[in-house]
Amino acid sequence: MPHAFWNATDEPARVLELIVPGGFEQYFAELGELIPPALPAPDIEGLARLQERYGLEMDFSSIERLSREHGLGSP
Repeated sequence: MPHAFWNATDEPARVLELIVPGGFEQYFAELGELIPPALPAPDIEGLARLQERYGLEMDFSSIERLSREHGLGSP
């Protein structure tokens, strides 16, 4: 199911993710290691390996279009 999410305001936001059944939450723990705030860009090769392990497909080519269509900052 293709989807995306972001905070559409200038205010801080929190996300509550419910994962049922359990197990997939480990994906987010691993993802956090690949995109820490101090890096200028995410580890694309690491992301590719991670998504393969979890059976995910990510369309990075859609980022620019979605950013433009929804008035988001530069990707």
